[in-house]
Amino acid sequence: MKFLSALLFLIISVSGVAGPTDFIPMPAKDIVRHTYYVLSYNEKFEQANWVYYVLTDSMVIKGGQERSNKFKVDKMVPTGSAKSADYTKSGFDRGHLCPAADMDFNPVAMEESFLMSNISPQTPEFNRGIWKDIETDVRKWAEKEHKIHVVTGPVFADSKGVIGEDKVLIPGYFFKIIYDETDQPKMIAFVLPNSKTDRPITDFAVTADELEKVTGFDFFSQLPDELENRLENRVDLSGWFEGYSTSQPIVSKSSNTPVKSSESDTTFYLILISVIVLVVILVMIKGRR
Repeated sequence: MKFLSALLFLIISVSGVAGPTDFIPMPAKDIVRHTYYVLSYNEKFEQANWVYYVLTDSMVIKGGQERSNKFKVDKMVPTGSAKSADYTKSGFDRGHLCPAADMDFNPVAMEESFLMSNISPQTPEFNRGIWKDIETDVRKWAEKEHKIHVVTGPVFADSKGVIGEDKVLIPGYFFKIIYDETDQPKMIAFVLPNSKTDRPITDFAVTADELEKVTGFDFFSQLPDELENRLENRVDLSGWFEGYSTSQPIVSKSSNTPVKSSESDTTFYLILISVIVLVVILVMIKGRR
């Protein structure tokens, strides 16, 4: 009886939670659910690990809600989120992860987009440049495909220090991964440096597999294995950008993605040890002559 009661409680709890839950990245930890998006909060770095939301054509078409510009502490974060004051005079923008322009279809969505848990330090040139451009593309894709799933967030590799009293980490990169579940499902992912760039967005496309290695999260793992494997192991720009066909898959450029410092250090030390061993062997051989 206790088991049935607990099961019933779990079902009711899951069915009653706010925010989309279809494709939450794994592992799912420190989850905060808002009405129109879900996030995983990183207390150490005082920002989200990722934000997941669903964007539809009707949400984009209904857009027009006045931008609030009222940044607020997220009271749903148990440990306390960063504060707007952390960014003041820092030289970094309060960069939205889930964009305000995606959430301008009603007052609640707009207000939630300005919660500090949805904000991350971005250089002005990045936030107002290529990041804004890719956000615009995402809305176009939502209109075209009617419904898309978006996960976005910071990449903490190659960080640029911290800002504010709460020591908010300045990410070295940001990512987006988008899944379209239409009759011909497709997926695309990007990793972009947190800096000014004049390169086209397509230059920063990576495979979902690469993105998972960089972030440590498993994206869209709820998909059937065959479909997930097919979509995640290559970059295919067709259906997203004009001028590309399905017969032109683009092999991802590994230089687009940051290398984890631990992996880089390991490689360096292995090479160093090999060189030392080789020198010792040569000296021993020379000494015997």
